[in-house]
Amino acid sequence: MSKTAEAFAPAKVNLTLHVTGQRADGYHLLDSLVVFAGVGDRLRGQLAPETRLRVTGPRAAGVPTDGSNLVLKAARLFRPEVPASLTLEKHLPAAAGIGGGSSDAAACLRLLAHLGTRALPSEADQLRLGADVPVCLAGDPLRMAGIGEALSPVLELPPLWLVLVNPGVDVPTPAVFRALTSKTNPPMPDIPSFRDAKAILAWLAAQRNDLEAPARAQAPVIDTVLAALAAQRGCGLARMSGSGATCFGLFAMAAAADAAAGALARAQPDWWVTAAPVLGRAPDQLIRATT
Repeated sequence: MSKTAEAFAPAKVNLTLHVTGQRADGYHLLDSLVVFAGVGDRLRGQLAPETRLRVTGPRAAGVPTDGSNLVLKAARLFRPEVPASLTLEKHLPAAAGIGGGSSDAAACLRLLAHLGTRALPSEADQLRLGADVPVCLAGDPLRMAGIGEALSPVLELPPLWLVLVNPGVDVPTPAVFRALTSKTNPPMPDIPSFRDAKAILAWLAAQRNDLEAPARAQAPVIDTVLAALAAQRGCGLARMSGSGATCFGLFAMAAAADAAAGALARAQPDWWVTAAPVLGRAPDQLIRATT
């Protein structure tokens, strides 16, 4: 029987996102506290004569299966190739500020390295796929700086739960960056240790997502989403992730997050709404052999 495995591609959430500068080549410099949610896509694969990709799942509509898909771009980084039959089960909305494509690409790198018993491609190659790929490949809560290459660990975070909401509007990332008024903003201070959820929520409230204001100007529905999240019982912080349009609410209790997600889904059936825990350091849950 062919060797098969499955990789988890969790949603990436920028709890903070400070834009601190811009390089001469146009790349923006960031400073962000990144965590991963217990919801995401799944990539299954087995060794095969040639690499091919099919896409299934509730968010499969419109996802390409040709070479433009980041999964196949990731697969091409291996030299020699690790040919595999791949099935991507999509649960995350695309182009939504939660790293869906980058997390899928990272899952592919992890999966093919496992199947082919290979080393991962270089960090430079990973960054060519996208600035979020290295942090998604790590899968841990991390401080991400530079253009995505400067990753540093953070102290263990207290238990937290997320409610993720996407209103189904496109907010193109290049347009958001172009509309950013200031591109040289203060970085985050040192990230302390947090004794409980209340402490980290207070610290996060003093931080920013510098892309939120330009994204809200282009997609005013983000204002509606943030207000709806903030109004939920137990929500300690409502903020946009990445360049949008997905927003998150942070909760100290799982029951409160589940109740909020249910209320929002009933009130706005056209929105994508889900509750999930913030994942800790558990790299073993990112890939598993299935045979």
